[in-house]
Amino acid sequence: MTHILAIDQGTTSSRAILFDSDMKLVATAQEEFRQHYPDSGWVEHDPNDLWSTTAGTCREVIERAGLRGTDIAAIGITNQRETTLVWDRKTGVPIYNAIVWQDRRTAGYCRELREAGHEPMVNDRTGLLLDPYFSGTKLKWILDNVDGARARAEKGELLFGTVDSFLIWKLTGGAVHATDATNAARTLLYDIRKGRWSATICELLDIPMQMLPEVRDTAADYGVARADLFGCDIPIRGVAGDQQAATVGQACFTPGMMKSTYGTGCFALLNTGQVPVASQNRLLTTIAYQLDGQPTYALEGSIFIAGAVVQWLRDGLKVIRQASETQPLAEQADPAQNVVLVPAFTGLGAPYWNAECRGAVFGLTRNSRPEEFARAALESVGFQTRDLLEAMRADWAAQAGEGQVATLRVDGGMSASDWAMQFLSDIIDAPVDRPEVLETTALGAAWLAGMQIGLYPGCEDFARTWALERQFTPAMDAGERARKYGAWQRAVAATLSF
Repeated sequence: MTHILAIDQGTTSSRAILFDSDMKLVATAQEEFRQHYPDSGWVEHDPNDLWSTTAGTCREVIERAGLRGTDIAAIGITNQRETTLVWDRKTGVPIYNAIVWQDRRTAGYCRELREAGHEPMVNDRTGLLLDPYFSGTKLKWILDNVDGARARAEKGELLFGTVDSFLIWKLTGGAVHATDATNAARTLLYDIRKGRWSATICELLDIPMQMLPEVRDTAADYGVARADLFGCDIPIRGVAGDQQAATVGQACFTPGMMKSTYGTGCFALLNTGQVPVASQNRLLTTIAYQLDGQPTYALEGSIFIAGAVVQWLRDGLKVIRQASETQPLAEQADPAQNVVLVPAFTGLGAPYWNAECRGAVFGLTRNSRPEEFARAALESVGFQTRDLLEAMRADWAAQAGEGQVATLRVDGGMSASDWAMQFLSDIIDAPVDRPEVLETTALGAAWLAGMQIGLYPGCEDFARTWALERQFTPAMDAGERARKYGAWQRAVAATLSF
């Protein structure tokens, strides 16, 4: 039993990754699943797809590595956050599709709550804003719109969970209904200071509290995966939302350390230690991880569209056939053209939090080609990251008297692009560190589980294993940086006004 199985259930695919006793990656398996768009701004997943691809990739990776279930010491789970499921307590059958974190169907209801003056109370308890991004209003929508759902929930027949809870329920055969503190902190229902579900917010949203899972540490006992799945019982000992798992995998254990993950969206987290910092710049206050009952807090900025903008070039505009074509196209773009893309396809996240605006392109000419679109797409990720960093620097300066984030650690699929990372360093005017291990999300989940059972080292020793693959340093002229970022800010202002 010398291996840890990390489950990484994401927005577009499920992955299983095996790590050995030295935390070295042994094998991976991945399977994409279908996205469902039943209405404008709506995004759903079939819960059966989430489960079947998770179970299938787990079996595949064990077989691919030439191992058996008895070689697996523990399982760690990391997952797309905020995505909301409701299922039957007895049968485990979901009563509706999973409503994905990107879904905007509750934007109007969130606006009503804001106009009624509820946001300060919600923000004080949860660290979050009233936005359809979070799970609470998605759960209310299911209860209000699925026939009989509210009555069944009030009778105790239905359970709510984010994706981690659903997978734990399925893996343990219904024996465990639990979540970890990082996922709970993204529901809009959890008081991050008191460490418990908020009865006040549940009453406001009319959510029966008996639906909610038990909240545990990020490294804790989550039961055992049943023997019929992998040939033997395997303990589940680590759970964290994907961005928090990446924060752990990047060894950001010291206040002031920051990471940014570039997947479907982009999520930057700044460790603020044991004190939750209230943002004055519309960032989120959240839990980075919780060990031995003690939460470590973070400031988070969320960008809804990062890697997804490349998918849009491929699947929407059809100007590329695969993501790897984006960088060479960007390198060939006409430097005289100033095409700016604001990818607000599902609204704008931090620090704007506008759920109803939509994407726009500025600066088009008759000479604008796929090359200029590719460059604008990659640049949009750097611009959005700078928006987050500007807000984080201001909040962190107010709390710690230090406004600079010395270095940004990056991971996720888009971080493999040298062009994108160099532009990121240029536009934020700070070094960008890319680690040797880009699978930081899976590594974080694996470390939590491995550390919990004693196979992996504690925080300090784990942090010493972090290794730099490449550092990108600013090379852009200050005047050019100011010109480009100014154009971005004008484009965002125009998008919001439209």
